[in-house]
Amino acid sequence: MSDNVFANAATWSYGLALLVYVIFAVRVWTGSSHNFRARLLVAALAATAAWAAVCIGVGMQPTFERVLAASAADALRCGAWFLFLRHLLGDSDRQFTGLKTRTRTAIIAVGALLVGSVLLGEGTSVWRASALWGLRTGFLLKLALAVFGLILVEQVYRRVQPRARWAIKPLVLALAGVFGFDLFFYADALLFGHLDADIWLSRGVANIVVVPFIAVATARNTGWTVNLHLSRSAVFHSSALLISGAFLLLVAGAGYFVRYVGGDWGRALQIELLFAAALFVALAISSGRFRSKLKVFVSKHFFSYRYDYREEWLRFTRTLSTESGAENLQVRTIMALADLLESPAGALWLRNDSHRFVQAARWNTAASTATEPEEGSLATFLRRTGWIVDVPEYRVDPAPYPGLSLPPWLTDSSDTPWLVNPLIVGNELLGFVLLMPPRTPLEIDWEVRDLLKTASRQAASFLSHARATEALLEARKFDAFNRMSAFVVHDLKNLVSQLSLMLRNAERHRDNPEFQADMLETVEHVVERMNRLMLQLRTGSEPVESARHVDIAAVLRHVCSTRSGSGVRIETESLASAIVLGHEDRLEHVVSHLLQNAIDATSATGIIRVRIEADDRFVIVVIADTGSGMTPEFMRDRLFKAFQTTKESGMGIGVYESTQYVAGLGGSLEIDSQPGIGTTVCMRLPRAGLPATLDEPSAIEKMASAAGPLVHQ
Repeated sequence: MSDNVFANAATWSYGLALLVYVIFAVRVWTGSSHNFRARLLVAALAATAAWAAVCIGVGMQPTFERVLAASAADALRCGAWFLFLRHLLGDSDRQFTGLKTRTRTAIIAVGALLVGSVLLGEGTSVWRASALWGLRTGFLLKLALAVFGLILVEQVYRRVQPRARWAIKPLVLALAGVFGFDLFFYADALLFGHLDADIWLSRGVANIVVVPFIAVATARNTGWTVNLHLSRSAVFHSSALLISGAFLLLVAGAGYFVRYVGGDWGRALQIELLFAAALFVALAISSGRFRSKLKVFVSKHFFSYRYDYREEWLRFTRTLSTESGAENLQVRTIMALADLLESPAGALWLRNDSHRFVQAARWNTAASTATEPEEGSLATFLRRTGWIVDVPEYRVDPAPYPGLSLPPWLTDSSDTPWLVNPLIVGNELLGFVLLMPPRTPLEIDWEVRDLLKTASRQAASFLSHARATEALLEARKFDAFNRMSAFVVHDLKNLVSQLSLMLRNAERHRDNPEFQADMLETVEHVVERMNRLMLQLRTGSEPVESARHVDIAAVLRHVCSTRSGSGVRIETESLASAIVLGHEDRLEHVVSHLLQNAIDATSATGIIRVRIEADDRFVIVVIADTGSGMTPEFMRDRLFKAFQTTKESGMGIGVYESTQYVAGLGGSLEIDSQPGIGTTVCMRLPRAGLPATLDEPSAIEKMASAAGPLVHQ
């Protein structure tokens, strides 16, 4: 690239940057509240504009004085942005242990970096290779400033309240881009021994590109009043970034050294070094042991307490309660307790119905068939004390665990067990969790024991609740089956009543051909009903077939005919065809039950009247008797409940079952009764539209047509 072309490119790149930053600084100054934070932002923008102005002169003629001025302006620009970011962090640094000393140390170190980067600037050899160690040291210091800037940006983002990240994110992206570009620029210079002219020209444009991001962040943060807090996660990620930056500096220095002394093989060795470094970084990022060691380091050197209890408890509860993964609650219990101590594996033992503790779940460990009796030494000790047993400590000195004798399956295990955590609910030992040694050595002090004991009780309550829920569901299934069986028995009782009535009349009408035909049809109908009941008992309480159009009048005529020999006079009125939507056999069962109740409550001199009424929406079946009736208290408190009856031999299911079925069809069952006067039952069934034309008469209609007169005595 010729000098004229280079000068023109530098003028356009940094000149445009100068113009943009001056305009933006003036706009922020005129539109802000002029508080200290806004002034720092204006100062950072002005410092960037000054740096761009000096770089224009460097591009036109890179003299020693201009290059030194550009180096000073660059350090001033970085320092201004550092001050702005540091002020965004606010007073939350007081959560550090011994922060004041660390803050002073950090300020002195950064100041030294800034001064050193100026004194050991690029010199007059900006655009050509140089063997001077001072020049390379200047590159290294500039690289360190870029890394420090990235650390500050990362801390601002990590420590900001989650609800405020939307507002701060554009600034974070902008400054991460600025310092990231500087990191790339000076890393390249350190590796190759000189500044790349093309990258240098691109710095002006790169600083222009980030201006819209800073403008958006300024609009979202009027006055830059951002609330921040410090968390262990922020310190952890900041430490990781700092370690990464230090490693990058080390690799850059090693790369230069290899290339400098490697001769003809220098470039190849440098590439191999970079490849090995990349593999090492990938291994460190994916290593659970590395993360564990870093967490322990951060907790030990930056905080008074080992755990961030809020974060740990939220994570623990989230692990227990989540159901999105393939793991069940038992496996999640192991994982939740293991994560507290960075343990990579564990197993859960729960008490079974035989009063023995067996392995119910495992995570990253081998299956075990070993069992522990409920009255064994381990279970008794855990239930009595609630202590956490440190197995390696017990092997060295069992004295701290009086009365405990670990079972052979635990002491002789090939999995090197570490901790035994009891799961206690109230005074009951539900089970225990066996954890394997952690990824990094961990001292089991009072803080670890208290956290683990509290978490174990929480996990035990989850498991106990799940077990109780499972038992309740099983009990409900049995209850539903028993209730369905009671309904089926009640239906069988009605069918037996029909057969008994038929047998009582058989002696008197044994030579009557019409009675014999009716008897065969009745037996056939009873067999069909019993087969349906058996099918219902196998499949559930819901009807097997779907609802269809049923002539309720035909059902009434058939039921009345089957009860004709009961000894009570049954009068039928207005039994014209009325079509409803339902199940023919179930409707017959409901009507049979209601009519049988009326017969049982009415003496031989009484009367039962059956009729059908209708309106625009419902077909109303009315069954009125002159029987003994029911008290208001019984009707209010007991009538519509299961297993409540006024009969000595009744089961108390019929009215309940009838009410449930009719309500399921969209109708209702209304009963009015007075003691000594009688009872009137109104069964409202939704109309099925216009009367339907049935393809052929049903079995009930056939029997009803042969029933004879509509008034029976």
